[in-house]
This record gives sequence, C-alpha cells and structure tokens, in this order.
Amino acid sequence: MKNNSLFLFILLLFFAACKRDAPQETNETATSKTLAVPSFNRDSAYAFVAQQVAFGPRVTGSAAHQACREWLVSTFKTYGATVIEQDFQAKTYYGAMLPATNIIAQFNPAAGRRILLAAHWDSRHIADSPLSKDRRNDPILGADDGGSGVAILLEVARLLQQTPVDIGVDIVLFDAEDLGESGTEDPKSLTTWCLGSQYWSRNLHTGNYRPKYGILLDMVGSRGAQFAQEQVSMRFAPQLVNKIWSLAESMGYGNYFLPEQGGAVTDDHYFVNTIAGIPMIDIINRNSQTETGFGAYWHTHDDNLEIIDPRTLKAVGQVITAIIYREHNGAF
Repeated sequence: MKNNSLFLFILLLFFAACKRDAPQETNETATSKTLAVPSFNRDSAYAFVAQQVAFGPRVTGSAAHQACREWLVSTFKTYGATVIEQDFQAKTYYGAMLPATNIIAQFNPAAGRRILLAAHWDSRHIADSPLSKDRRNDPILGADDGGSGVAILLEVARLLQQTPVDIGVDIVLFDAEDLGESGTEDPKSLTTWCLGSQYWSRNLHTGNYRPKYGILLDMVGSRGAQFAQEQVSMRFAPQLVNKIWSLAESMGYGNYFLPEQGGAVTDDHYFVNTIAGIPMIDIINRNSQTETGFGAYWHTHDDNLEIIDPRTLKAVGQVITAIIYREHNGAF
C-alpha cells in the first residue's frame, strides 16, 4: 500500500459527496445457541506465517505464488470452507500482465447475515522503500506485509471449523495488492495498487452481496505494532472503528489498539468502500517516526519471520475472534 495521507483524504471528500472476553460470556437475548469466545492460538498463527515465508516471495504470477495458492485453497477446504478461486489478469504499472487470483473462503454460504474479513496474500516484487539498504530490485518475503493477516485468518478458519457459528463469514484474500507504483503523487498511481480488491469490488463473488461490514488486516504481526484509527476507515465506518477499538480495550489490548487518529492509507479497504459500497475498516500498523510512515522493515528484506511477534498475532486474532462470536451471540 502507498502512504499518501493528505492527497487521499482530499480525494475521499470527493467520493463522499457522489478487559478480554470472558470465556463463558452469554447473552440471554441471542436467538441461537450462545457460544463462548474460543481462544485464538498464537503459535498456530505464527506457524501459518512461517509456512507462507517458506514458499519464498509470493509475487503475483511467480512459482512460489502458485504453490502458496494451492496450499491456501487446500487449507481452507480442510477447515470446511467453500472456496472460490477468482482468477483475473493483473495489469501492472510497469506494463506486465500477470495471472492473479482472489481466494474466497466462505463459511455458511447460505446465511443471510454475513461479515467480511480480508487480507492480501501476495508480497512486494521489489524492496523499494527509501529505508531499503540492499537488493532493492529483488522481491521481499512479506512476512508481515501480507503474511500476518493471512495467518490470522487461517487460524480463524480453523476455529470456525472447531466451533461453528450461525452467521456467514467470508474470508477474502486479495491478490496483487502490492504491485503498485511508489514514489509519485500522480493521482493515477492510486489505482496501480490493490488490483485484486479493485477486481473483486467490481465482480463480487456472489450476486447481491451485502455483508454487514468488512475488516481488513494488513501488517498485523510485528514486534511493537500499534494500530491507530486509520483515516479512510473513520471516514466510511467510524462507528465500527470505535466499537472494535473499545472492545480491544476491554479485552486488555489497549496497548495495541490506540484510540487516536492515524493517517489515510491506500489499501484494499479503500476500493471496497468506494467501488463495492461495503463499509470496511483497516487494522494496520503505522509508525509516524519513520520516513515511510510504516515500520522500518516495510518494503525491505527485513520483512521476514524475525520481525513477527506471536503476541501481536494473538492480540489482533483474539479481537477478531471475539467479534465473530459476539456477532453469533447477538452481542456486537
């Protein structure tokens, strides 16, 4: 994703014009069987990051990308999901046309009441951060930038198989998110990013698809990560942001989820909001102390397994798990 907070916020104005969940928590008004919130397994999530990294850089169209796709599809099916592979051609800013695939894993596909969870599963094709020190033309592993969000959603899928819910849960892994052009403020460069979410938003995997809301996870696994309230999210779904951050605080994760404004980011949620019209928020790690506005490892070869902290995966994963089961219980 590209850090262009001021420009994106102006553009958004234009578009606008056209303490931890108790395991035995109950809700007497719920219409279905009330379920305790399962414990999110941070070690399992960490192993899912490690498996992705083991494939190598998962650049759209590469052999590692294809191998990872097969593993992701198989893993979701193992957990009982109905899987749709949405193929498309990703037209890059540098002129290449690459075969790409959005992976959609559905739980309870016939349920009318649904929520959407998403991440991107590709990794950056070059190490072009201003902070990058070597091999700038080589692809990166993307352990956090891509891998961590996917890992959390895989663990969520495993929990949904173990403890099924009545609501519909759609997990969408967007492809070709990280192929965009950096280093320019040309408005046209915005659409070179997030190609998978742009395609999906124009070609929803099922007709009349209207989930209650969506939650995007991006860079949610590093040491010291903190998640401010991202500006695009606050523009399109402020009540959802406030509700999630309040929940995180009540669960004991207020040191991760900071109740303060963050900058705007061109990320998959931007296109889901503006094209598909589905309210989606972004949980994303920012760092105002760096030149890029992200962690110092972002778009460098330091984005590897060493920067992943299972405690961060636990914090984000447990909050997402609580949201799902609270929705089932009628308590969110």
